[in-house]
Amino acid sequence: MSEMLLQVRNATKIYQQRSLGKVNDVVALDNFNMNIPVAPATITTIAGESGSGKTTLANLILGFEDLSSGQIIFNGQDLAQVNAEERREYRRQVQAVFQDPFSVYNPFYRIQHVFDMVLNNFNLASNKKEAREMMEDSLNKVGLYGEDVLRKYPHQLSGGQRQRIMMARAYITRPKLIVADEPVSMVDASLRASILDVMMRLREDGISFIYVTHDLSTATQVGDQIFILYQGGIAETGDSLKVINHPQH
Repeated sequence: MSEMLLQVRNATKIYQQRSLGKVNDVVALDNFNMNIPVAPATITTIAGESGSGKTTLANLILGFEDLSSGQIIFNGQDLAQVNAEERREYRRQVQAVFQDPFSVYNPFYRIQHVFDMVLNNFNLASNKKEAREMMEDSLNKVGLYGEDVLRKYPHQLSGGQRQRIMMARAYITRPKLIVADEPVSMVDASLRASILDVMMRLREDGISFIYVTHDLSTATQVGDQIFILYQGGIAETGDSLKVINHPQH
């Protein structure tokens, strides 16, 4: 049995909704379980309709929200019990790529600022030369070139370019896991293939992905295993091709 990179055990998230003076419990995620091995790197797809719990799961794994019950264990460590330094290291090793390639940028800063923030926050480079090399290596990894994009402002780049830069920003920390929440849903159909190709290339470099999507066609293209969510629970799970081609639910 291989070692596990990420274990999600009986993860449950309940929100409280106030309506007409009453407080009701809304179950967004219900006893969700998932294992992602250390090796080989995989792309795990989380699919389902709107409101099924996909983004809730992503936010819980990224540490943006706390579980109502259950555990999230990364490299053998329960995230609920880590100290500040361990959580900082977790944030380096588990990176995020979000849905909207437009709103994540500050329009007043050049693209280099995106990388400067990450490098400074995690102390990844010891000098400017090393920082520049890391930026260019990360951009090359996603099919972009440093001189072409680092000096530009966000509005000067296409949506596809901006989303690939987000992939490069995630890659520069050399993470073990990237949570990609609908990374191609706001990109032109002609550019989706390039984003998915970047994901598969980074998987070959040993980086696992949690790919959140409602698009079953791309889930089939890139996913190794898939979890279909329905009303916060797992409706179906297994090998992506088998689940999509021979659904049981």
